[in-house]
Amino acid sequence: MTSTVKTVDGIKIFSGNSNKPLAQRIARSLGGELAICEAGQFSDGESFVKIGEIVRGIDCFVIQSTSNPVNDNLMELLITIDALRRASAGRITAVIPYYGYARQDRKARARDPISAKLVADLFQAAGADRILTMDLHSAQIQGFFSMPVDHMLGNPMLVDYYKNKIKEIEGDFVVVAPDIGSVKRSRSFAEEIDIPLAIIDKRRPEANVSEVMSVIGDVKDKNVIMVDDMIDTAGTICNAAQAMHEKGAKRIFACCTHPVLSGPAIERIQKSAIEELVVLDTIQLSSDKQIDKIKQLSVCDIFANAIKAIHNNESVSKLFDKLL
Repeated sequence: MTSTVKTVDGIKIFSGNSNKPLAQRIARSLGGELAICEAGQFSDGESFVKIGEIVRGIDCFVIQSTSNPVNDNLMELLITIDALRRASAGRITAVIPYYGYARQDRKARARDPISAKLVADLFQAAGADRILTMDLHSAQIQGFFSMPVDHMLGNPMLVDYYKNKIKEIEGDFVVVAPDIGSVKRSRSFAEEIDIPLAIIDKRRPEANVSEVMSVIGDVKDKNVIMVDDMIDTAGTICNAAQAMHEKGAKRIFACCTHPVLSGPAIERIQKSAIEELVVLDTIQLSSDKQIDKIKQLSVCDIFANAIKAIHNNESVSKLFDKLL
């Protein structure tokens, strides 16, 4: 990026390649532009970063989701942090809208790694002073860091969207947790909108394969809103939608923060009983994933307000204590 840069009140916003449109929206929300930074790969696949302006003593924020290709984007972020540290940046905050490796947060079997902890250690080794992220798959990952972690929530945005949508649609609504792990999030969602909660009890025979077992709650002749933190291969959410359809649900909607959407996800969503899937732009959707069923909302203002609060040494918690 080589355009003239408008500094944002002593802040410089850098972006990697994983989600530059979101980074540009965040910078514009702050009233400025992205700082000059070139990131790419050498012919042998090694990542490189070139910082194009002075950062000595400056409060720097690096925006990069560690989404697919996860390892390339992660390495690019680490190298950018290292480059800023060696250029004497005043403070470096890694802004990670989607934190990859978050699902590898415990030893599920003997001799498993805890990759989420390893990645946290890498950020500290690279020279990051602070982490700003959204909807970690497991909130306990914050404890893997020995630096401040600001954990933003996507639920309030989704709640506001459905509060307005419910007014436009006839019939009763019910929030459905597609698995036990999403019950807490779904319960908060249901309480904010003041509608009932149902839960799907499922068994997962192997990774990325889910099997719906039973539905706890009444969904017959009701409009369903399924809530989750992320959708990867879409097996869970699509199986849940089919279970809702078989139980007599009228219309089926779904939402999540992180649209990972890997493998057969798009094909499954297209063929599913889901009428609309609302996602946030923590991950940039490639053109082949921008289908009519998927609606994307931007988190740019949430991150812009958090960056402003961090820079001014103000409370960040006031931005995300609406739903806990």
